[in-house]
Amino acid sequence: MPSIPTIIAFILTALFAAAAAIHLAGPAFVRRAYKDWDLPPKFHRVTGAVELLAAAFLAMPITRFWGVALAGLVTFFAEITLLSHKQYAYAVPGFFILAALIPATLAGPF
Repeated sequence: MPSIPTIIAFILTALFAAAAAIHLAGPAFVRRAYKDWDLPPKFHRVTGAVELLAAAFLAMPITRFWGVALAGLVTFFAEITLLSHKQYAYAVPGFFILAALIPATLAGPF
């Protein structure tokens, strides 16, 4: 039976993989949001690539620490972007993700 931190790490892996797929696909609502935030036109693909890398790192115990660090960095900057554009309701899930990253660090190989 996997531990609670390991289960949390796998849930975060799935969330970051799903977010990466959305960002890499670049549907109209994502492109519109990035344009509204004055980010470069293809920046959603950079975000998606970093999220995919974070998901890959989170999935493996040996690299989970780096996955947590990368996921935390991506989520932190996403939160800053959302809060600076007064999108407070959209920022709430990010705070839960940041909080979930804490126990995920305990699921490492150490």
